[in-house]
Amino acid sequence: MRGRRPKPTRIKALTGNPGKRPLNVHEPRPEPALPECPPQLNSVAKREWVRLTAELSKLGLITHLDRGALATYCGAYAMWAEAMEQIHKFGTMVKSPTGYPIQSPYLAIANRQAEIMMRIASEFGFTPASRSRISLPPQDQLPLFDEESGEG
Repeated sequence: MRGRRPKPTRIKALTGNPGKRPLNVHEPRPEPALPECPPQLNSVAKREWVRLTAELSKLGLITHLDRGALATYCGAYAMWAEAMEQIHKFGTMVKSPTGYPIQSPYLAIANRQAEIMMRIASEFGFTPASRSRISLPPQDQLPLFDEESGEG
C-alpha cells in the first residue's frame, strides 16, 4: 500500500476530518471493552497494562480487538525498562572482550523498544501530538455516529 495509512473513522471525526474526505459510516465499531491481560506478559508489562487499560477505559478507547497491539506495547515497555536499568548500571559504553570501549548492547535494545512503543503509542493517542489531534465530545452529547441519520 502506498501513501499514508488510513486513519480510523472515529479518529477522523474527532479531529474534525481535516482531509475532508467522506467519513466511512460503515466502518466496524466494536464495543468498548476491557480485554484480558495476556499471561505471557511479565510483571513490569502487566503493571503497564493495568495502568494503560484504566486510562483507555475511562475514555472508551479500548476494545477486545486492541489486546494484541496493547500487549505488544506493554512487552516493548518492559524490555525498554530492563534495558534502561542495565544502561544505568553499566553506562552507555562498556568494554569489549578485547578491552576496547564499545556501545552498550542495551542501548540498541532500549532504542529499538522505544521505536516500537512510539509507533503503537500514536495509534492509541498516548503522545501529546496524537492527543492534540483528537477532540472528545462532551459527556452528555449523543454517540459519535447516529445510526438513523447515517452521519458522522
